[in-house]
Amino acid sequence: MDKYNEAIAKFDTAIEDGQVRYNVEKILGEHYAENCTGEVYRFILSCLDLTSLETTDNDATITAFISKVNEFENTYPEINPVAAVCVYPNFVTTVRGMLDVSSVKIASVAGGFPSAQTYSELKTVEAGLALHDGADEIDMVMNVGNFLGGNYQEMCDEISEMKETCHDAKLKVILETGLLPSTSEVMKASVLALYSGADFIKTSTGKTGTGATPEAVYAMALAVREYSRLNGVRVGIKVAGGVRTASEAVKYYTIIKEVLGQEWLTPDLFRIGASSLADSLLSEITGKETRFFG
Repeated sequence: MDKYNEAIAKFDTAIEDGQVRYNVEKILGEHYAENCTGEVYRFILSCLDLTSLETTDNDATITAFISKVNEFENTYPEINPVAAVCVYPNFVTTVRGMLDVSSVKIASVAGGFPSAQTYSELKTVEAGLALHDGADEIDMVMNVGNFLGGNYQEMCDEISEMKETCHDAKLKVILETGLLPSTSEVMKASVLALYSGADFIKTSTGKTGTGATPEAVYAMALAVREYSRLNGVRVGIKVAGGVRTASEAVKYYTIIKEVLGQEWLTPDLFRIGASSLADSLLSEITGKETRFFG
């Protein structure tokens, strides 16, 4: 058995989709309603990676995007700002030059986003350039083709090389869970990403047909919990891909809280990547329809 399968073997990855669905429904049935509160909405807002990853992005649109982040502090001084903004690497310089809110991190996708289908050398160069320009965090996509084909070594080597490039900057590894055939495979991918140096594991790019699902996040949380138990370190989970409403976000908050515990409810360990979610949360917090960001 190679080291990759040895790593997987330390975890109980033989989880069945039906049992996962039952467990998720039970958690949400018992705990979802208690988390639909103003306090939770405010917390989730502070965990957002506010995202602009469009083909139509340009300096003008990114400037307007960051202007809203800067204005938020004055418009809503009683509400904590988002955790980070996430952009394409060629816009990191623009963001770094404009962003006035010191607590908001700059995240950049890198590594051939969203397909990860490019040369490994280019992936690390792209990440290095983004970091040089001022990125605090890198979001990369694992090579799903290599994972599905059983080529764990090449997939894991790319993640390890990206983490080496990142040094102390956070590396979020996107599993693209909607392309994985089962929650068991989601858990295996989670384990391999964690053992390769991921600081966060992330559901999706938002660029495929299926984004985040509660079942995938549940499986990822199981992997994170066991990894923490075995290694004594905490790693984060980022939910991304199709999370648009406050009610959807609370479902993921509830799963993380019940599977991983209160200690994971911090922006250092829990993120949601979204563009339209912020206004839905603001509407719940303020009690009126709000369109501040969008």
